[in-house]
Amino acid sequence: MKVSNKVKVYDKLYIGGEWVESSSGRMIDVVNPATEEVIFQVPEGNAEDIDRAVKAAREAFEHGPWRKMSTYERAEIMRTMGQLMKENSEYFGELESLENGKPLYRTKQDATGLHQWWYYYAGLTDKIQGETIPFENDKQIFTIREPLGVVGAITPWNAPVTSVTMKLSMALCAGNTVVLKPAETTPVNAMEIARLIDKAGFPPGVVNVVPGYGEIAGARLTSHPDVDKISFTGDGVTARKIMHASADSNLKKMSFELGGKSPQIIFSDANFEAAFESAVRHGFDYTGQACTLGSRVLVHEDIYEKFIQRFTERAEQIKVGDPTEMVDIGPHANKQQLEKTLKYIEIGKKEGAKLVAGGNRPNIDKGYYVNPTVFADVDPNMRIAQEEIFGPVVSVIPFSTEEEAIQIANGVSYGLTAGVWTSDIARGHRMTKELRAGTVWINSFRWVRWAAPYGGHKASGWGSENGIEAIKELTQVKTVVIDLNN
Repeated sequence: MKVSNKVKVYDKLYIGGEWVESSSGRMIDVVNPATEEVIFQVPEGNAEDIDRAVKAAREAFEHGPWRKMSTYERAEIMRTMGQLMKENSEYFGELESLENGKPLYRTKQDATGLHQWWYYYAGLTDKIQGETIPFENDKQIFTIREPLGVVGAITPWNAPVTSVTMKLSMALCAGNTVVLKPAETTPVNAMEIARLIDKAGFPPGVVNVVPGYGEIAGARLTSHPDVDKISFTGDGVTARKIMHASADSNLKKMSFELGGKSPQIIFSDANFEAAFESAVRHGFDYTGQACTLGSRVLVHEDIYEKFIQRFTERAEQIKVGDPTEMVDIGPHANKQQLEKTLKYIEIGKKEGAKLVAGGNRPNIDKGYYVNPTVFADVDPNMRIAQEEIFGPVVSVIPFSTEEEAIQIANGVSYGLTAGVWTSDIARGHRMTKELRAGTVWINSFRWVRWAAPYGGHKASGWGSENGIEAIKELTQVKTVVIDLNN
């Protein structure tokens, strides 16, 4: 399968196992961030379309075969889906690069592992179990875990195919049905995944895909009284709106992954080369547009000058350009994100941070590009060290003691991930206990897999995705008490 250079039009929504016209009759233009040209169009779903999708999902949950299937039957369909994802991984990589500007060779690499989520959760379908609780001799007490019902999944633009894969595989493993609203700037992967959902044999209404704008389709999905849970990846402002919408409707369950300002903490006894390479890659990878990236690099004072010199030199060597070529980073995914990054670069200058690399745009005619930017001698209280930029901007901060490193690392509102580089394993354990983050990597960074729970502390979110922990977020416990005397 190859993507045409012409505008490709998806003219229907996927609701109730059928491809149907949108109620609005309008289309959303999807722009290639490398060329600023429209390359796809998808139908704009509105509140009425969300209502139709929720109705189909509720019907499928209450009266369809999905929830009542044996775990073996559900697993078979999920494994089929995994196989289809594997067979089409190269195509999904091409689509993601076109939609959000990541280098093509990287998106293809990422897409090769997506089927593993489907395989892993297919294997978990028969392992969702409760507990037997000892109490009185004449009472038998046990718990069972049941699916929640209809899950509303809202995915972000920075990792569209991965986010859709994660949310669908987890929710379906637990026996739920899903209404998916992808980000309006990167909806195409979701539309193609809907085609595979249809081909894999999921019963009608189990998965429904409605692209649309957040303030219209997203708002209706989050406030709909017949949706039992919202799984949202995005920003904290939107998460607060979702919370209010839930409170005003049916107190639906929620899980949020809301970004981060992750530190990479490098001690003087660390393997310098390994830590340095990690700081470079995971500071600028994906144009800085991943919430797990290490946008704050904390470096011990004994190696700080050496690090800054090397880091500055390497940042200036990073190749920026057309994502279809062998470049290190491509454009921002959209114009709004480009403007946000440029704004924060100016903020860093005004705050007095030392700009040692980048800070400007490359000489490229079209596209949302910014050169990799490094600020040195950053005060931990500066906005560029406190707020999520979501661009290729790294703040380098010196520290002198373990306690100071912990204070700086924890001194932001976020708590998604953190990395520690040290040859002292005892120190690694101490740091792990003190760092307020959902994931801590020791002598590695940004290792995210289907079996490892992933979620944030503080303003980085609620709940966990991935692993068995995710199933707890997508099921509810029922307690059963049997009186053996009657």
